Amino acid sequence: MSIGNSPEDGRPSLEDDGPSIGRSLRQARTDAGLTVDELSISTRVRVPIVQAIEQDDFSRCGGDVYARGHVRTLARAVGLDPDPLVARYDAEHGGRPSPTPAAPLFEAERIRPERRRPNWTAAMVAAIVAVIGFVGFTLFSGPDGAGSTKQVAEGSAPERSSPLPSPAKPAAPEPEASESAIAAVPQDKVTVKLTAVDDKSWISAKSAHGKLLFDGLLLAGESKTFQDDERLDLILGNAGAIELFVNGKKVEDEFESGQVERLSYAKGDPEAG
Repeated sequence: MSIGNSPEDGRPSLEDDGPSIGRSLRQARTDAGLTVDELSISTRVRVPIVQAIEQDDFSRCGGDVYARGHVRTLARAVGLDPDPLVARYDAEHGGRPSPTPAAPLFEAERIRPERRRPNWTAAMVAAIVAVIGFVGFTLFSGPDGAGSTKQVAEGSAPERSSPLPSPAKPAAPEPEASESAIAAVPQDKVTVKLTAVDDKSWISAKSAHGKLLFDGLLLAGESKTFQDDERLDLILGNAGAIELFVNGKKVEDEFESGQVERLSYAKGDPEAG
């Protein structure tokens, strides 16, 4: 079976040049003990392409460049010298295309005149100068060539006077605490206000039914107010530091610093229990 070109086309026959490319690769693969799948895995050439090349069918390769590359890859994988096989492929398929000379291309690039980029900066400057000149000419010359003093005076807009800032309203004075304001308490409840004036004091406050309303430390300057429908029971740990208002009236009892006082208050006038 002839694998070369027929004598009728004027080229020499390759029947006597030994086995074809495909038979050579298949025989070398068999001698190396490799299957088609193993050869495909090692070369990353797909199985259908390997099988087609071993049948001397190069149509699956996608072109001469890929066919030469596959032949080289498969030949190296099975231990053959790829150059004779690639040369046989070129002889059977018309040879390599002659390379395009690169010198004329580079010569053309050298003689091609370089396009100058427009100078946008100069154009912008010229436009700005033209606009300024036009505005200046319009302002300083009238239609009859007279001076521009009158024109400017007539066309000038009156300056806006900046509005005067409105006077700030004086802040309303904070109402001072007074006994009358503190006395505005519900008449149907007992109300007690405790203020630690100049020292801290521990206090406890309970309702008439024994509910604990507060149990803790009252720091200097702090105040607490308690209410109940019937009665409030108090314990002051440092009674001398406490200012006491009951039902809106200040209790004038003089308590000593560090003194513990137990007090009870009901509705109406303050009355210590």
